[in-house]
Amino acid sequence: MNLCSPKTVRELMDKYGLAPKKGYGQNFLINSAIPERIAGSAAAGGDVGFDGFGGFMEGVCALEIGPGIGSMTVELSSYFEKVIAVEIDKGLIPLLEETLAECDNVTVVNEDFMNVQADALLSELAGDMPVCVCANLPYYVTTPVLMKLLEEYPLSGPSRFRSITVMVQTEVADRICASAGSGDYGSLSVSVALHGTAEKLFTVSAGNFLPAPKVSSSVVQITLHENGIYDVWDKAPKDKAACDKFAARVKKLIALAFLQRRKTLVNALSSEIPKEKTEAALSELGIRSDIRGEKLSARDYCALAAILYK
Repeated sequence: MNLCSPKTVRELMDKYGLAPKKGYGQNFLINSAIPERIAGSAAAGGDVGFDGFGGFMEGVCALEIGPGIGSMTVELSSYFEKVIAVEIDKGLIPLLEETLAECDNVTVVNEDFMNVQADALLSELAGDMPVCVCANLPYYVTTPVLMKLLEEYPLSGPSRFRSITVMVQTEVADRICASAGSGDYGSLSVSVALHGTAEKLFTVSAGNFLPAPKVSSSVVQITLHENGIYDVWDKAPKDKAACDKFAARVKKLIALAFLQRRKTLVNALSSEIPKEKTEAALSELGIRSDIRGEKLSARDYCALAAILYK
């Protein structure tokens, strides 16, 4: 069964009395090369870092968010020992039972991922396997889902996730991968950089979907830091509780800095930190006192937090 054939997609939807739901951002892939490439990229990311299509990942689990009719799930099942697919749409569950009937290493869970305790679910269904996340994310939930994934494990240690490979709106992909000082750089960019290294792999035009969205999409891969925040700031506290407190303070600085991003950093932080204290900290770091938060990297925010909260 070619799950990327427009004819097959329509026949399956008709058979189960379904239609793409705008409320769930459902756009089904109709070019088989795309799920093949995404799944291969996820497998390569499971080997820490994207360097081409991956081989079979024995002892590694794939977590797919929003399998749809299963086109990418089938591909993932050929790369990973275990696949857990979380689907919010109850109507798609019987359809997935048909399309994934031959994939005996796939478990479908009918839940809203935003309400799922991911670590508990993974422990129950995949034991202690490391996990690669793969998803074609609806545009309206991209940032909440991504932040939930990144924050599932504290920065004081490694994440169970080796990598996160997601297809998102190209505009969002540019923000995820942006470097400090660029026009696309924002709180999402620096938050992602705290947890891992992001790379835009390739772009997918609207014509590859049914129904076709109004914008293009891009596939992004985030390779999680092997040592948590220590890979960004090796001077972070060694004690776990102290490190978690330090990471929370770094995140607070980032949130304040981008709440009113056109303000200078000194003014943006003034509701929490006295201006003269921030100015002194910036001077100690060799950074201009009139700089805006959008110019600072994740490492810069760590260095700043280390001074401001010592």
